[in-house]
Amino acid sequence: MAETRTHNGTLEVLAFRIGNQDFGIDVVSVREIRGWTPATPLPHAPEFLRGVINLRGIVLPIVDLAVRLGFPAAEPTVRHAIVVTQLDAQVLGLLVDGVSDILTIDLAKVQPTPDLASDIAKSYVRGVIPIDGRMISLLSLGAILPALAQTAA
Repeated sequence: MAETRTHNGTLEVLAFRIGNQDFGIDVVSVREIRGWTPATPLPHAPEFLRGVINLRGIVLPIVDLAVRLGFPAAEPTVRHAIVVTQLDAQVLGLLVDGVSDILTIDLAKVQPTPDLASDIAKSYVRGVIPIDGRMISLLSLGAILPALAQTAA
């Protein structure tokens, strides 16, 4: 859990939805949340890369997180959001269906990813958080981002 910073055994998580599923990422990696802005497509980009937008003079790649996680592509509306994230020097926008809340999670409540999940699923999902009658899959931003760096080369 290299990208996790805890305070007194807790973790702050930004929770969001993709389709009918709940996901979350460590809030430390989140720079801002923006409304949907159409992206300029790039030729020969991977399917999950929507394109780029201009974010205050920075060219920001936008990843359709649904496609990156193996779900059908999103059809963005005004209800969709772009979660601007940063991991080390890499800044990236994640297209999500909507942001629900910021949760403070007791680390002891984070359950391991089930053994029945595929190796790819286990690399993307750091754990599962059962909370308020729902299950939030805690994503590993580091597992989502490396393929983007490799495809851009």
